[in-house]
Amino acid sequence: MASAAHDDIDVLAKAKRALPHDYTPSDDEEYMSDKHLNYFRVLLLEWKKSVLAAAEGTLQNLQDGPIREPDLNDRASSETDWGIELRTRDRQRKLIAKIDAALRRIDSGEYGWCQVTGDPIGINRLIARPIATMTVEAQQAHERREKVSRDD
Repeated sequence: MASAAHDDIDVLAKAKRALPHDYTPSDDEEYMSDKHLNYFRVLLLEWKKSVLAAAEGTLQNLQDGPIREPDLNDRASSETDWGIELRTRDRQRKLIAKIDAALRRIDSGEYGWCQVTGDPIGINRLIARPIATMTVEAQQAHERREKVSRDD
């Protein structure tokens, strides 16, 4: 699981490197100004492009792999690898859906605002996690409630 999260970070870092280096949003500007929204739109589109390229590689690995291995150990290893590839592909599919949802929020004027409290999510949080839908505090409260309900 940590590896998949690390891969997401690598893909996001690659998308950030593809952005023009002449602008980075700051707290000194009006929150969610046109410049901010344009920056995040470009970042999200670059991130989506990177995820799709990685997904294409995953799909290619699945297509190239042998269907049956003669040795039982090799077959078990191949099936484990396939399972990991399929989980990775599912994570990528879900991430693309979240990126698309963030792009829709930009278009509707809701991007950058917490869906729970209505407060600003914050530029630094959005730079770190452009698909964030909640402030750090709201996210922590949500995770605590989720943990409590799982423990019941």
